[in-house]
Amino acid sequence: KAPVLFAPAMNTGMWENPILQDNLKKLKHYGYHIIEPIVGRLACGDTGSGKMPSEETLLEHILLHLAKEKDLKGKRILVTAGPTQEAIDPVRFISNHSSGKMGYAIAKMAVLRGAEVTLVSGPVSIQPFAGIEKVDVKNAQEMFEAVTSRSADQDVIIMCSAVADYKPTVSADQKVKKRDDDMRIELTRTQDILGYLGEHKQKGQLLVGFSMETENLLANSRVKLEKKHADLICANSIAGDKTGFAVDTNKVTLITPDAIEELPLCSKEETADRILDFLCIS
Repeated sequence: KAPVLFAPAMNTGMWENPILQDNLKKLKHYGYHIIEPIVGRLACGDTGSGKMPSEETLLEHILLHLAKEKDLKGKRILVTAGPTQEAIDPVRFISNHSSGKMGYAIAKMAVLRGAEVTLVSGPVSIQPFAGIEKVDVKNAQEMFEAVTSRSADQDVIIMCSAVADYKPTVSADQKVKKRDDDMRIELTRTQDILGYLGEHKQKGQLLVGFSMETENLLANSRVKLEKKHADLICANSIAGDKTGFAVDTNKVTLITPDAIEELPLCSKEETADRILDFLCIS
């Protein structure tokens, strides 16, 4: 009755054999879990699909079944993470310092708790946890389209990404050459993803936004909560060296129309868990 996981590894020809694939489908039908092999150099010396995944990957699949109570089973959660890059020309862009760590932590904790998780991610250097459907985007328009095309089917949407508010009005086809005088770049407002989601929120859907401020954190975050029609704003300051971009810890204040709850300084994964706890009792 315990979860059973298979991690088959073999020659590519064996892996692609239709009889084997039929048997794997039968195992899945009866509730067994298959950790598919990866592409790489095989024991026989060939290169192809059939290589055993890393120990870290195998552990992630085990943790999916054992690490957390599945209190979010049956819930569909979309999380956005990371920055966007708005092109000036083929070699330059406007962006920010977001590492994606907070959004990836939320996606990880949600999938460990049994949710069906879609992660829409800007360009970052980290990989998502096992079991997460990842959608790669580069700029704000791509993120808008990726999120809004999936939003109607989600129980919870958590906008943790640092989306650029502005983009160059014109993106040059060729590299802009340096000149002797100053250069000015005209900027155009990007689509407000959180605002759009708030205006088109589905019945029973929870909408979560993040707010990063350098001053008047609570006041500005409450304005954002009301203006965007969100259910929760997670406000975090970048005043210290243990919160904000690229670090592994965070200090977040949860703001709803009726309450304010300040979370302690803790790891981003624990912060993510506490945010999900808050949503479970909301």
